[in-house]
Amino acid sequence: MDRSSSITKKTDGDEIEDIKKEEDEKESIEKIFESKEVPAWQKQLTFRAFFVSFILGILFTFIVMKLNLTTGIIPSLNVSAGLLGFFFVKTWTAFLEKSGLLKQPFTRQENTVIQTCVVASSGIAFSGGFGSYLFGMSEIVAKQSTEANDSQNVKNPSLLWMIGFLFVVSFLGLFSVVPLRKIMIIDFKLTYPSGTATAYLINSFHTPQGAKLAKKQVTTLGKFFSFSFLWGFFQWFFTSGDGCGFVNFPTFGLKAFDNRFYFDFSATYVGVGMICPYLINISLLVGAILSWGIMWPLIEDRKGHWYSAEYKQSSLHGLQGYRVFISIAMILGDGLYNFFKVLGLTLHGLYHQFRNKNVGLVLPVGGHSSPSTPTLSYDDQRRTQLFLKDQIPIWVAIVGYITIAVISTITLPHIFHPLKWYYIIVIYIFAPTLAFCNAYGCGLTDWSLASTYGKLAIFVIGSWAGASHGGVLAGLAACGVMMNIVSTASDLTQDFKTGYLTLASPRSMFVSQIIGTAMGCVISPCVFWLFYKAFDDIGVPGSQYSAPYASVYRNMAILGVEGFSALPKNCLTLCYVFFIAAIVINGIRDAVGPKWARFIPLPMAMAIPFYLGAYFTIDMCVGSLILFVWEKIDKAKADAFGPAVASGLICGDGIWTLPSSILALAGVNPPICMKFLSRKANVRVDGFLNS
Repeated sequence: MDRSSSITKKTDGDEIEDIKKEEDEKESIEKIFESKEVPAWQKQLTFRAFFVSFILGILFTFIVMKLNLTTGIIPSLNVSAGLLGFFFVKTWTAFLEKSGLLKQPFTRQENTVIQTCVVASSGIAFSGGFGSYLFGMSEIVAKQSTEANDSQNVKNPSLLWMIGFLFVVSFLGLFSVVPLRKIMIIDFKLTYPSGTATAYLINSFHTPQGAKLAKKQVTTLGKFFSFSFLWGFFQWFFTSGDGCGFVNFPTFGLKAFDNRFYFDFSATYVGVGMICPYLINISLLVGAILSWGIMWPLIEDRKGHWYSAEYKQSSLHGLQGYRVFISIAMILGDGLYNFFKVLGLTLHGLYHQFRNKNVGLVLPVGGHSSPSTPTLSYDDQRRTQLFLKDQIPIWVAIVGYITIAVISTITLPHIFHPLKWYYIIVIYIFAPTLAFCNAYGCGLTDWSLASTYGKLAIFVIGSWAGASHGGVLAGLAACGVMMNIVSTASDLTQDFKTGYLTLASPRSMFVSQIIGTAMGCVISPCVFWLFYKAFDDIGVPGSQYSAPYASVYRNMAILGVEGFSALPKNCLTLCYVFFIAAIVINGIRDAVGPKWARFIPLPMAMAIPFYLGAYFTIDMCVGSLILFVWEKIDKAKADAFGPAVASGLICGDGIWTLPSSILALAGVNPPICMKFLSRKANVRVDGFLNS
């Protein structure tokens, strides 16, 4: 029965409920699409798909780069990529269809290719280290410390070497997991929650009801995109000097403002708060109150006793040292706990999978099938058949990995002189195993530990190289190599899962990931270069683009090379306390179970405002509050349109950085400075102006 014939008009809520009912009533998703032919893998890779991917890749790279250089908190943008990809190509095909020029209809497989390519492209903005290890090599960040800031431990950004570096390290992870795609997706049936959610979203777009809802979601996204962009433009007029504009509004008073407690009117972080789980936002707020509300004022009172009063605010031998190193201790404690937790789950899962399937020593790679196959549903049969149809030969993966490994082993020591060829070979020997562990762990927990593996490389390679042989630079470069390998490996397996559930070919997923990665290797350095040249104070603590994680990563490298000699008094003791506290809190969270764990803060999230301040946590909590109230009023609408509103706020404010960068490069300055002064300061200013 055609439902549209019996329904004349529906509210958004009714349509949302209809989609949910369809999902409940229909046992098989694939039977809905049974009449639609699945295009060959070559036809899934269209010019329009990659053109749209390129445009969206630039958009999302600006967003990720801005987040990288402000707080380092980056939400999942998969939903936005899938939704905008659907909108752009659907608009394209609708126009061609009216003109009679449409040769190939828009399919969910092509939609999956776009989403994969966009996420791969913008993902390089994170794994490329522009807000962490790569920028941490620069003279700007090195000057903030008195240790290891000599020429052999410094490498300033340059467009040419950044692009070259990314091209020789970003593809290894893709080839390392290709041979094990079947064991991950079909034999082990790993869930990959983000990949699965994205697949169901794309499937829903291509049903009649889902297409109607997607159109309304895009309209909502467009409205909030426009609002966010125009709000960023409006704010720009009032920022002609340091400390000017709405971003410096002392919401809770000047004393709170001095301790970085204020609402800075950032549409980006209100949107991020709407996407991030409530627990993340509350954990950030708890961390901000603990650090900037209690600890730092108490430690500042001990100025002259614990550290010299002569040190500047930005000196790592003063209060800044406590902020940075205690934050690092919590991040390392949380990372170490989760590393061993995920490793344990991985080994436990592998043991049971191999024991239950009785595969012995033979891994079901390539086209080999499992000895025993349980009865599959229609959906699983259809998906498995098509997933195994287009094989990627194992020799392609092996030859590709070895070829790129050889090229990068020769190239990287010329880019980073302290990074010797034998360090790189050691990384590449262990990298496939670590990439597999990360991809498997991500399938179980939806948690990529790429940055944790990167930090591990910092300490191992940095201490191996030593302080006198550029150990800091070697450690940061090794971090980049490792992060790119394990990050792209987990991304590709997520995409294989999405492709499996949308009947997209593994070959088209692999090619799309390679093309997206190649785009990212050019787009991300160019976007970073625009920020680097447009904003003179980039990387400076307290500035608009302070790149906090660049300092954190560099100080980790210094810690790995020179030990604890750089720490101010009692800082090491506090680091031990918070390192152990992070492990204990995680242990308690796992021990009490999900029911009570949702009330216990996450140490990793708590650690971020230790260094940055509370301002962005206020923004994110405002986003959480908006979503919470919306869910209480109309949960169905909030579930359907919340991500669209959040994406619009993030995208509009993020893309405003492009014209603001161009204006800065052109020497066009805002006309007004809006500052907020205390009454006493205002009297002095008035007296000075009237004298």
